[in-house]
Amino acid sequence: MVIAIDGPAGAGKSTVARAVADRLGFRYLDTGAMYRAVTLAALRAGVDSDDAARLADLADLAATMTADARLRSPEVEQSVSLVARHPQVRQALRRAQRAFLAEGDAVGEGRDVGAVVWPEAELKIWLDAAPQVRAARRVLEQGDPGAAAALAERDRRDAAQTVKAPDAVAIDSTDLDLDEVVERIVGLAREPRP
Repeated sequence: MVIAIDGPAGAGKSTVARAVADRLGFRYLDTGAMYRAVTLAALRAGVDSDDAARLADLADLAATMTADARLRSPEVEQSVSLVARHPQVRQALRRAQRAFLAEGDAVGEGRDVGAVVWPEAELKIWLDAAPQVRAARRVLEQGDPGAAAALAERDRRDAAQTVKAPDAVAIDSTDLDLDEVVERIVGLAREPRP
């Protein structure tokens, strides 16, 4: 089984997806970390965010850097949308993402996993929250009051890559805690499939 959890920044996708994967004994795919890794590699190599071909070349190398703590730095956060907007980068990373998910028993999270990366997912979730709640979560996560304004800009830049699968189950996490969201998704995953 593959579970795809998509939604905008700050909705809680990473935290929820990791917890769901742990509960079900599944592997976890953080597609956002892959894009951040390409961004970090580009920043280190001095590759311009407009150079789609060089960015795509970095994608294979960057896929191995997803555990680097600097992936969540403000510098990477500020630039990741500029890197992810290039179709060449998305295609390069999509190959690695599809290979991971093809092995099954995985939870993949991102912006378009259920609609584009793995439309075959048996369970697709669209996780969202009110903009002010997402902004507050981002400020808490980053410890930076400016993160709220950056989130609004990120939403604008990510709009083209944020795609809700038509058959996704929508979950609004505005008034739910982590355990409630995880319970709901695990319950859906355990329902019999046709």
